[in-house]
Formats: sequence, structure tokens, C-alpha cells
Amino acid sequence: MIPREMMQKIRRIEIRTSHKVDDVLSGQYHSAFKGRGIEFEEVRPYQAGDDVRSIDWNVTARNGEPFVKLFREERLLTVHLLVDLSASQAFGTQQQLKRELVAELGATLAFSAIRNNDRIGLTLFTDAIEKVVPPGKGRRHVLRVIRELLYCDQIGRGTNIAAALEHLNRVAKRRSVVFVISDFQDEGFERALRIARRKHDVIPILIGDERERELPNVGLVELLDAETGQLVTLDTSNRQQRKQYAAAMDAQGAERDRLFRMLKLDTINLTTGDDFVDPLRKFFHKRESRR
Repeated sequence: MIPREMMQKIRRIEIRTSHKVDDVLSGQYHSAFKGRGIEFEEVRPYQAGDDVRSIDWNVTARNGEPFVKLFREERLLTVHLLVDLSASQAFGTQQQLKRELVAELGATLAFSAIRNNDRIGLTLFTDAIEKVVPPGKGRRHVLRVIRELLYCDQIGRGTNIAAALEHLNRVAKRRSVVFVISDFQDEGFERALRIARRKHDVIPILIGDERERELPNVGLVELLDAETGQLVTLDTSNRQQRKQYAAAMDAQGAERDRLFRMLKLDTINLTTGDDFVDPLRKFFHKRESRR
């Protein structure tokens, strides 16, 4: 039995994300992702404006007037959410934790998928695979996905993106759309990402917080690495130390972005406290225009 408080929170997220899907994202999601193929549907008489390349010459010859072939897209897409639940996701300075942003984002993508009759699956990972929800359809299935995003009690604290991608490569036999949702505070996942990129449509979604990129001037502070437990003391009133911290974060981000560009991956960058609808809309529009 799911506790009442948990159900209320799940319901609030359902209402917020369903509204975003209905009002903003539903049509763009459909246009952004290709189905599995094109199926012949029927022939009909030629109408002004039809593409002459679609004329069925055999039917045209039999009837003495032009007919065109009509096709429809066979969707039946499977969408996988690979979601990082490492300890660093419990960080947030903009009235929202990274994990809360991830939960709302995951719910929005899940509702977008089922509104288009696609299947949605979920893999939660830290430095190990924490939970797997096999692909499914329907509102009840999406509510289970939201519940796991919000309340899965992870065992690990670190991040192993390579292990999550290798698990996906083993279990996902057909080509799928794969959203990898993480802060990407990890190394050594290039090979696994390269293999997944060949098999699937992989979209990294980078979850960040502005205080991870730039420290404020607040004097002497202790910074705890939530994943390793390492404690570092910094004097943020020292301008040079703030610059060194920002330079290290910039270098880490530049290396990650270089990898994504090399693999020709479309990425989405999100920050806690900001509305993610506009970045999603721009991403879908970019995909749609490229099709």
C-alpha cells in the first residue's frame, strides 16, 4: 500500500507534468522521434498539391486517371529513461534538488511517450543498477515510473554510467530512444556510450546547479563530496580560489561536451530552479526540423 502522502506528491507531479505535455510538448515530441518505419495504407485519387513521386502508375493505368499511394508512420517506439540516483543528486541551491528536477522531467517524458502510444521503461542507477522498470504503456505504468523516481531507496552513492549503458545494451534488443539523465560526474563511460550510440538514439540530459559551476563569496566553507565522502575546505573570499574552482569545473564540462560532440549526440542542459519546458521544446523543434 502506497502511503497517502506519497500518493499526493505523485498526483501533484502528474497534474503539473500532464499540463505541460498537453499544452506544450505533445505534438513536438511526436514529430521529434521517428517511428520504426513506414507502412503502406491505401491509394486515392490524385489531388492538387500531391507529390507526383507518390503516384501509383499501375493503378493510374488501370483507371485512366492518376492515383497516389498513401503511407503512415509505424511508431511503436520504446523509450528508456536511464536515471542517475547517485548521492550528488541530493544537491540543490535554487529551491529545488537535482533529484526533484529529475523526477518532474522523467514524468514529463513518460507522459509524452504514452500520449503517443510509445512504451516507456526506467533504469535507476548509482554505481550499480538500483531498479529496473520494464517498458510498458498506460497511466498506471507512468505512475509507477514517477513513484520509483521519487522514492527508490538507492544503496550505492557513486556514479557508474558505463555499467548503466552496458546493462541497457544487453536488455534492449530493438533500437530505442534513450534519455540518459545525469550530472555526468563520472569518467570512463566513453566506450559504453559509443556502443549504445550505434544501437540506439541516445540523448544525454545534463542536470546541474549554478553553485556547482561558480562559488559565491561567503568566506571559509567546507565542501563535502556526497559520492566519495571527501571533505575540502575553501576560502571563498579568496578570489584566486574561486577562479581555480570555476576553471576546474569549466575544464570538466568542456571535456564532457567534447565527447558528446565527437559522438554527434544531441544534448539538453538543465539547471535546478529553471523551467525545463523551453529547453525541451527547443530540442524537439531542432529534431523536427532536421527530419
